[in-house]
Amino acid sequence: MKKQKHIAVITMARDDKFFLSRWIAYYGKQFGTENLYILLDGNDQTAPQNHGHAHITKLPHKNLSRAAGDKYRIGKLSDLASELLKTYDIVIGCDSDEFLIVDPKLNKTLAEYLSDIKIKTSVSGLGLDVGQNLTCEPELDQNAPFLEQRSYALLSTRYTKPVVKVSCTPWGSGFHSVRGKNFHIDKNLYLLHFGAIDLKMLEQKAAARGADWLNHLRRRGNGTINATTNLPVHGEKWLRIARVMQQIFRPIYAFDKPGMLGIKRVVKIPSRFKKSGI
Repeated sequence: MKKQKHIAVITMARDDKFFLSRWIAYYGKQFGTENLYILLDGNDQTAPQNHGHAHITKLPHKNLSRAAGDKYRIGKLSDLASELLKTYDIVIGCDSDEFLIVDPKLNKTLAEYLSDIKIKTSVSGLGLDVGQNLTCEPELDQNAPFLEQRSYALLSTRYTKPVVKVSCTPWGSGFHSVRGKNFHIDKNLYLLHFGAIDLKMLEQKAAARGADWLNHLRRRGNGTINATTNLPVHGEKWLRIARVMQQIFRPIYAFDKPGMLGIKRVVKIPSRFKKSGI
């Protein structure tokens, strides 16, 4: 057995204690909270109570456009990753509502698996955008595991991200690429995104931003929830098909990102994924 590698996990968050506390609980269990590094966007921000020994840094909040804000945040996170790679073998960078898992069928921890595989620059998990199916899934119980309550996901190139990195090469905005490098989608890794896990939560978030945001959400709906509610559900074979497609195809506007030729597929999340504890 190979020696387990030294792995850090980083994120940046603002006004997001719900997901951040889940992020800390999950990655803290995988790697120890002492190996978690969290940038809080604003001196007014406080860390969740379960932060343990995580390294917390507060940054002054900047009122920026969405695009400028994305570049600012990924710049800070790329700089942090480069600094950490002086003492860590691997850095995982992701948003607070994103959870990287290794397929439970392998009976390996995430740390064990990442220590065993060869990573040249970065590695991606297959992106699964988990959404509420309004026809059969009730409002989220915020104290219970996510995957005990949600069973459907949209196969999403947006969340097939090179979040695992061993090189100081910067990430592109949102962790969607590693600049100037191709990507490799590992056959046993999955990146689960939970931003659309509950419609009521989305409505509350939209209402906090203003009536126009809430009206827009109610008029147009959420793309992920619309998909998981209304599109046909496919089986596990589509995980393999999507991985191959995303490895081969590229959007014409971004050759360093995965593509699926515009095909949308909703899949039933394998029940064994519940073993991840998310």
